[in-house]
Formats: sequence, structure tokens, C-alpha cells
Amino acid sequence: MTRIGLVSDTHGLLRPEALDWLRGSDAIVHAGDICDPATLDALAALAPLLAVRGNNDHGPWADTLPLRVERELAGVRLCVVHDIADLRAAPPAAGVQVVVTGHSHQPRIERREGVLYVNPGSAGPRRFRLPVSAAELRIAGGRVEARLHTLPAAPA
Repeated sequence: MTRIGLVSDTHGLLRPEALDWLRGSDAIVHAGDICDPATLDALAALAPLLAVRGNNDHGPWADTLPLRVERELAGVRLCVVHDIADLRAAPPAAGVQVVVTGHSHQPRIERREGVLYVNPGSAGPRRFRLPVSAAELRIAGGRVEARLHTLPAAPA
């Protein structure tokens, strides 16, 4: 079984609870609004990292990040983009099995037209009454399952 950790919207706050949740992942995906390159370094120290730029990521370090990535991980084709609205103009390519997004801070898993859509929510600062959260993909035998995880996060 392959475990891919999913995070988004850390906004410069990489909580120890998020690191604990991601530890042991075979790969990690960050769906944007990173806001601090040290976050990328810390995540890459845990597992191979795939990250996209969010609307709050600025500066030379952020300019190196793509706005969108389509890549195969563990035999599953992923599309990663920060804001799901960006898919309206350019939907994922045929064969994409999982779309990972962020931006809304609202954790959600849904399947549409055979594609699994996962927003891990925000693993950074709490926004409104939304939970601090992350997610994971578990891949085995070509089957993909997603699971959300509320982080027992101390106030930031």
C-alpha cells in the first residue's frame, strides 16, 4: 500500500501535528498557499514532495513552483491545482483519477464523473470555524481511497 499525504493552505505555519500526520508518507502533495519556503524544506525532508503555487505564494522561491501539475504517483494519475475554479478553463487531462485542490480551507472528498476530488482543508492557521486538517490517499492494487484527518491542533 502507498500512502500519499495531502496538505494545503499552511500559510507559513507548519504545525507539528501536521508533520506528525505526514510522517511515514511515501510522498507528500502540498496544494498551495505555502507562504514560506521553509515549509517545503521540512516536508521534503519527510518524503518526496509535489507542490503547486497558491494565490498567496509570492517571491522568487514561489516563482519556481508550477500553478498546476499533472503527474503519476504510485500508478495513479493526479492533477494538483490550488483553486478548483482554475479547472473550469482547463479541465484535467483524460486519465486523471484524482484532483487535489486547496484554497477554500474546507476539507472535502467527493467523486464526480469517475474522478476523485480531494481538498485536504487547511493545515495552517485556523480560518473561521473550519477544522485544521490534512488528508491522505491510500493506493493499493490500482484502487485509490481518500481520508480526511482533523488535526488536534493547538491555537496558532
